[in-house]
Amino acid sequence: MNTTENQNVSELGNEDPQLSFELDTEQVDAIVEALDGDDVELVRSLCLSLHYADLADLIEWVESAQRIRLLEALGEDFDAEILSELDDNVREEIIEYWDLENIVQAVSDLDSDDAVDLITDLDEDEQRQVLDAIAPEDRTLIEESLNYPEDSAGRLMQREVVTVPEFWNVGETIDFMRETAEEDPNALPDSFYDIYVVDPSHKPVGAVALSRMLRERRQVQMVSIMWSVMHVLPVTADQEDVAHLFRQRDLVSAPVVDTAGRLVGAITVDDVVDVIDDEHEEDMMLLAGVGEDDLYDAAIDTMRSRFSWLFVNLLTAVLASLVIGLFAATIEQLVALAVLMPIVASMGGNAGTQSLTVAVRGLATKELNPTNARRVIIKELIVGIVNGCLFGVITGVVSWYWFGDMTIGIVIAVAMVLNMIVASLVGTGIPILLERANIDPAIASSVFVTTVTDIVGFFAFLGLAAWFLM
Repeated sequence: MNTTENQNVSELGNEDPQLSFELDTEQVDAIVEALDGDDVELVRSLCLSLHYADLADLIEWVESAQRIRLLEALGEDFDAEILSELDDNVREEIIEYWDLENIVQAVSDLDSDDAVDLITDLDEDEQRQVLDAIAPEDRTLIEESLNYPEDSAGRLMQREVVTVPEFWNVGETIDFMRETAEEDPNALPDSFYDIYVVDPSHKPVGAVALSRMLRERRQVQMVSIMWSVMHVLPVTADQEDVAHLFRQRDLVSAPVVDTAGRLVGAITVDDVVDVIDDEHEEDMMLLAGVGEDDLYDAAIDTMRSRFSWLFVNLLTAVLASLVIGLFAATIEQLVALAVLMPIVASMGGNAGTQSLTVAVRGLATKELNPTNARRVIIKELIVGIVNGCLFGVITGVVSWYWFGDMTIGIVIAVAMVLNMIVASLVGTGIPILLERANIDPAIASSVFVTTVTDIVGFFAFLGLAAWFLM
């Protein structure tokens, strides 16, 4: 289940030394123009020289009708690896266009982890048809992977690994890999970094890096050069925890074992990079209340996903307005309050967002934990107090000069200090509390923080104004 990677590297000295890893505008325009002109041969000549990741970008960028023409132009030369780089919505569109034969061929060409990801997008009937059509050995591996929890190590791992028994030496291992590759090129993974030494029950007892093995003589025993201390991952491990382990230990690969401790696969760093990127994108999108695939969703789907979030924000805005309504009489008597009160709420909201962003990122990377949570909260409190005092003085002086009333300056300065202190506390505290309640902080934190800073800002400013000025 492997595919030959379409890598195109310019010969040294023939190109500008500054490397480019993405399509440029001229290339895209040329391909789009050829697609619009139905010049199939030109489309093929322009596309077949591209890396599969660049082709995936191109497929995402063009319109739906152009995607179909591009698929038709590529025909059998379509690299299945492109599918693993595509946005889920775009990939589903391609799968819907394809017939069963194309899907089966793509699943057979992909590594097991990418094949599982592709089959997951199919409905149950299509999954069954595809699984029945592929080779029995591939079917067994994929069916096992589909039984593991979504976003787990079992779904992320590739099933193709190189294992050797404890009594083999370096020479036997090299001969085994060469003979296996000659008999069946697809039997070995395209890229791997470690060879795993297993006992008779197929449990990993050590790992040997290829770089270490190739420096040894043929008669050296594998067990004598293996690392016996490994970072073994259970199939049920969450992919975020896997990514954290790779980042913390600078791993390039790690073995995955089932509940009985038997080696069932391995996770490599290229897949972990994708996980880190996906998790970062997801958190960023959720903070804004939009879907992970919002860019490629249909307009109606985007409208539906955003409506619920905007409706929640409307309710919180109404709540803040009710606080303002409590001081309607005060505002009517002093117009300056209506002019100045958005400043307090806005500054508090921005300060809260800053603390919130740091806290959510810290929780996602596990840099913020119960051990240092108290220290981080105290630090944010200090920042809130200092910034609140500085901006309170600045805003107070400006307001005093603007309206010629020192009391107004004092009121807005005190309100500014109070709101920025609260903003720093809730911006850090709310994500921590949500994390402890097993709620994704990226989803709900921003609504709570904005609501609190608005209410506190309006209440503090208008309440102090009613007390001192009325």
